[in-house]
Amino acid sequence: MYKVCSIFSQVLKLFSRGDFEKAVKEHKAERHARGFTSWGQFMAMLFCQLGRAHSLREICGGLACCEGQLKHLGVPVAPKKSTLAYANQNRPWELYQTVFEQTLCKCQELVASRGGGKKFRFKNKLMSLDGSIIDLSVNMFDWAKFRRTKGAIKLHLLLDHDGYLPSFAVVTEGKTSEIKVARTLRFAPGTILAIDRGYNDYEWFRELTQEEVYFVTRMKEKAVYEVKEELQVPQNSHVVRDQIICFPRLKREGEEPVLFRRVEIWDAEKQVTLVFLSNLLGFGATTIAAIYKDRWAVELFFKALKQTCKIKTFVGTSANAVKTQVWTALIAMLVLKYLQLKSQFSWSLSTLAALLRQQLFFYRDLWAWLDDPFQAPPALAGLHDDAQQLAITW
Repeated sequence: MYKVCSIFSQVLKLFSRGDFEKAVKEHKAERHARGFTSWGQFMAMLFCQLGRAHSLREICGGLACCEGQLKHLGVPVAPKKSTLAYANQNRPWELYQTVFEQTLCKCQELVASRGGGKKFRFKNKLMSLDGSIIDLSVNMFDWAKFRRTKGAIKLHLLLDHDGYLPSFAVVTEGKTSEIKVARTLRFAPGTILAIDRGYNDYEWFRELTQEEVYFVTRMKEKAVYEVKEELQVPQNSHVVRDQIICFPRLKREGEEPVLFRRVEIWDAEKQVTLVFLSNLLGFGATTIAAIYKDRWAVELFFKALKQTCKIKTFVGTSANAVKTQVWTALIAMLVLKYLQLKSQFSWSLSTLAALLRQQLFFYRDLWAWLDDPFQAPPALAGLHDDAQQLAITW
């Protein structure tokens, strides 16, 4: 009989213990540790995310109920609440940022091996940049002041459209503007950014153009610009107007003006005209509109993250504990994306997360279950039929 360990143990095998220990040494995460390892903390917080545990009591109690199975996870005993709380408060959250980057490389290799799954014909790397507010109680999280009676943090995310993987994330105070974080990022030449109007900064657009980084965004209604050229509009399309423009505020003596593209598209469904701004001077107007439409993927990622992982409420109140939980949530999302990519079954991310939660401590082959989730495990094959026959006999 083919023997396997629990599904949760097989999920943890996706993480290289050697790379994890290197990250622990790099961040000196176990400098004052006494018995409870960083791997134990990571295992507990990943269980919090995949098992949707709502408190430290549920995390520690849930693991304690499976005490005999913890040996497969590399942890001798379940942690105590106070032990896990202390680790979340004091061990550097940067450790889990490094683990996130290690897991991201694994996912990117899998996407690349499958051809990248590109939606558009152009070869440029397409990414979406956005931020999302995570509300907190100002009384419990006094360090995360957002408004007078409200606390919040903001998760800034860069989504790679090859596989729709989060390739960069940063957690800031709720008051931090998106453009402030965007200005700290550097992109490879040729990258296309799909961004919303929260990133409208003409000086930043100039810098991106000079670095050969492209963008597509919505144009502000009261923007002041000069039309340099009217481009031909394709027939039988929703394109209303296509123009080459420049902004007077960016003009500098002795320099050529920085040119941008202004595209008006009629949205028949919403009965409105959408105006897009880009520095993609050689792309078709409909392609520019389609690029912005694909930006919705980052909104869907935020929605899936908040619905699937434990990120709306927190098991610790310190800034370090909150960031630790956010980064382990992002790692859990990468795990789910990896399993979804490896599976031959047409999983939705929400269904995969829900069913995986029920199977975490079942002893069955993870990869066989992913490909055929509704097939009984080998040890139980025929058991249901025998039970039915017994019922008929009675």
